[in-house]
Amino acid sequence: MIMETFRFADPGILYMLLIIPVLVFLFIVNNHRRKKARRQFGESELVKHLMPDFSQRRIIVKFLLASIALVAAILTAARPQFGSRLEEVKREGVEVIIALDVSNSMLAEDIAPNRLERAKQAITQLVNRLRDDKIGLILFAGDAYTQIPVTNDYLSAKMFLESAGTEAVSKQGTSLESAIDLGMRSFSPQNDKSKAIIIITDGESHEGDAMEKAEEAAENGIVIYTVGIGSPDGVPVPVTVKGKRDYLKDRSGNTVITKLDESILKDIATATSGRYVRANNTSLGLNEIYNDIGRMKKSETSSMMYTDYNDQFMIPAIIMFFFLVAELLVMDKKNNALRNLRFLNVKP
Repeated sequence: MIMETFRFADPGILYMLLIIPVLVFLFIVNNHRRKKARRQFGESELVKHLMPDFSQRRIIVKFLLASIALVAAILTAARPQFGSRLEEVKREGVEVIIALDVSNSMLAEDIAPNRLERAKQAITQLVNRLRDDKIGLILFAGDAYTQIPVTNDYLSAKMFLESAGTEAVSKQGTSLESAIDLGMRSFSPQNDKSKAIIIITDGESHEGDAMEKAEEAAENGIVIYTVGIGSPDGVPVPVTVKGKRDYLKDRSGNTVITKLDESILKDIATATSGRYVRANNTSLGLNEIYNDIGRMKKSETSSMMYTDYNDQFMIPAIIMFFFLVAELLVMDKKNNALRNLRFLNVKP
């Protein structure tokens, strides 16, 4: 049985459809101004006699025809396609699990715009460089959970990454142990090599024994890279309270100061033959880590993908042509010579 899937070869062009509601709004405003001008010109019956060929209905019909033609043109440019063959595609790459700290301390602004947003930007840049590798995303604070299982669907990975925030994990804190444990369990079962975990955090681990999990990861051939993000000197954590900017307080009312703890991150990386990188405002260090991962021994992975996509742009192109011709044939004014044709049932 042949299955088919639909896609646009250039989906970014579809954003141009946003111009349609803008054109509709401008048309309504302009139409309102014309009506107002006619009312100021004189009484409606008098204006009808002075402008016997004017047809408001024709103007609306011409606008609708032109709008449909524009939509069809945008769909044509986006290149609609159907894929008719499902094949197993084999790749050689590395499985990478990124564990991103989403605790409140990641809102500190010692790394612009803040630690969390800068980390998400760098991860997006890393994903853009991936080709045959698989990637997964774990969010952690006092606990950890899988945001994206290992996949080579990079577009979905970036989409889910964008929604990652401090509210994603209800239990606050920073449990590196939970992140490593979940990361080890997130790799594909059939993959017995080429596995790496990248932990991006400020390193303030308050839960469990991270080193014990790191040693377990090393025994399973998993390399852990750590990225320390933040200032060792410590900074307050900004929050918004009742619409006003404030700083995070502890139960005693004291301002919470978050500091980068590099020691634990260095120990974790060393225990697994990985690398520790300290982030700054110009670089998060993922390029160096990516280069290291690129030198790892690749493992063969397979996935089912649709191939043989056939362009179907002729369908919207024909629709565009038809409505464009129709718009050109419908005149702005009444035409007595064509009155009997009733083209497109547009009454004069």
